Amino acid sequence: MTLRRSQLVTALAGAALLATVLSGCSASAASTSTGSASAAGAGAGTYAVDENTLVFGVVPDSVETETNYQPLMDYIAKETGKKVEYHESTDYAALIEASIAGQIDVASFSGFTYVTAANNGAKLTPISSIVTKEGQEPGYYSQAIVPKGSDITDLAGFKGKKVCFVDPSSTSGYLFPSYNLLEAGVDPEKDITPVFAGKHDVSVTKVGEGVECEAGFAEDSEVAKSDKVTVIAETMVPGAPIVMSSTLPTEVQSKLTDVLSDVTIDQIIKAGVTSADSDGFRSVFYETKPVDDTYYDTIRDICKKTNATQCKS
Repeated sequence: MTLRRSQLVTALAGAALLATVLSGCSASAASTSTGSASAAGAGAGTYAVDENTLVFGVVPDSVETETNYQPLMDYIAKETGKKVEYHESTDYAALIEASIAGQIDVASFSGFTYVTAANNGAKLTPISSIVTKEGQEPGYYSQAIVPKGSDITDLAGFKGKKVCFVDPSSTSGYLFPSYNLLEAGVDPEKDITPVFAGKHDVSVTKVGEGVECEAGFAEDSEVAKSDKVTVIAETMVPGAPIVMSSTLPTEVQSKLTDVLSDVTIDQIIKAGVTSADSDGFRSVFYETKPVDDTYYDTIRDICKKTNATQCKS
């Protein structure tokens, strides 16, 4: 699909303020990180808190976020011998700022959040992406949804409607939806009334109720939990990465790569993390598959085509 630069710049303008906030702190954050590493000694590396702790950062996409990640955090703790501290950011922008400031050691990002953070000075390395079913490859669907019984049957029908997005920095909840709406001839800035729900499950709920939002977008895993919405379109997006801080000591980075790059739920349970053997965790985790920085070039391509402000460092 080909998109005019001016169109997608407009579509992504809602997130442009993020770059303004981040660009001011990226240079100082980078110099602070460099200074800390020097103070610690050549090659020693730095931690968000201390050498006994790994801070795991997430954005709560649903009310079960911490519960869903707990077995994985327990596994990291068991394999590294370090305490793993849960860090919940209020939104994607806050998680990006935390990563730039060196306040997280490991994190679960969206693809666009990772690219934006890296562009603005965060020292991060992708390790893997979570897949939820056997045989899957990294990647998931951004789904366009409407209330059950709605007369909207395609994206063109979103025109003139109140439409739920997740967050201006969400890959599946804003970036790809905006792109697809424009391809359908709907300008997200002019032709709809956008509503930012903040979380994927909230977007699904609001669309299902049909009051605040007459249509919307969310990640497929949250859409699947509702019987009040109908999927009318979907797009595969790059799998959300588990990342680590590139300022961690080399041996810690190597250990995290070994632990997280290619692990199944059965291996986690075998390692003694009994909490992983639950319906809740099994619904969101089957295994991880390795990914690297180049895997997110699709997102960079959108940034390159549009010259969007928030994609710049």
